[in-house]
Amino acid sequence: MPEQQTTVQNEAIDLDAEFRESNVQEVLDQLDRELVGLAPVKTRIREIAALLLVDRLRRRLELSSETPTLHMCFTGNPGTGKTTVAMRMADILHRLGYVRQGHLVAVTRDDLVGQYIGHTAPKTKEVLKKAMGGVLFIDEAYYLYRPENERDYGQEAIEILLQVMENQRDDLVVILAGYKSKMERFFQSNPGMRSRIAHHIDFPDYTEDELLAIARLMLAQMNYRFSPEAEEVFREYVRRRMRMPHFANARSVRNALDRARLRQANRLFAARGRALTREDLMTIRPEDILASRVFTEGAPDGGAEEEMAAPAG
Repeated sequence: MPEQQTTVQNEAIDLDAEFRESNVQEVLDQLDRELVGLAPVKTRIREIAALLLVDRLRRRLELSSETPTLHMCFTGNPGTGKTTVAMRMADILHRLGYVRQGHLVAVTRDDLVGQYIGHTAPKTKEVLKKAMGGVLFIDEAYYLYRPENERDYGQEAIEILLQVMENQRDDLVVILAGYKSKMERFFQSNPGMRSRIAHHIDFPDYTEDELLAIARLMLAQMNYRFSPEAEEVFREYVRRRMRMPHFANARSVRNALDRARLRQANRLFAARGRALTREDLMTIRPEDILASRVFTEGAPDGGAEEEMAAPAG
């Protein structure tokens, strides 16, 4: 037995081979394809992946026995890719053997907190049961805590979460997400939650050029494209929209493209009687964007209500 232990301790490990075998690079490449920019976020994800890979090797050589704390907090404005990164993080954790299944369960306060006595615990436990073996993503997590309402049951959900995050951390990873300032206030009010979060990742807003690149990517995925003139008009749209209230980064870009496609369809339908080419069906033209209220009235497409309703994830 001592001889076998010595063999394990002296085992040489090819870290590069272990990394290739884990197929984590495939997930990192997918993240690069899915999300424009976000260099600091992608760097942190790679660092966490490296930490976990090395930890797995340390455990093999009996240098470590405890599962590291993997609960995380993603902060940033709406539409900055937090949910997408959480999905890829779940995949990485699964490939490295830190969760059994690698699925993501995304919830908000309404999925966890009940409206009457005795309702919250069953709701929260049911969500946790679904998330076991994977990642639980709680968007706008600060809404769990509402101290101004003494009859609110959010604290009960928080206490159940804290217990599971501590006692079953080898079978569940929790990612909290939301606006940075609100998450900081939430942690100040819930120090037990802060102490269980190992990794804090801040998601920056996209730049104008990055938002235009995101628009091109979104259109290409739907087999659309801008005409050269339309691309310049959309850049001006983005420039104006970024200065308006309730701007939601990539989500606002997606909303704008949906409306441009709607106007394109109506433009083509109004000109029926002539044959349409493939180019006609694929191309977004300047008039499909210039009809936006961002240009005509100085207000976002669809009004502010839609953007205000958008969650922070």
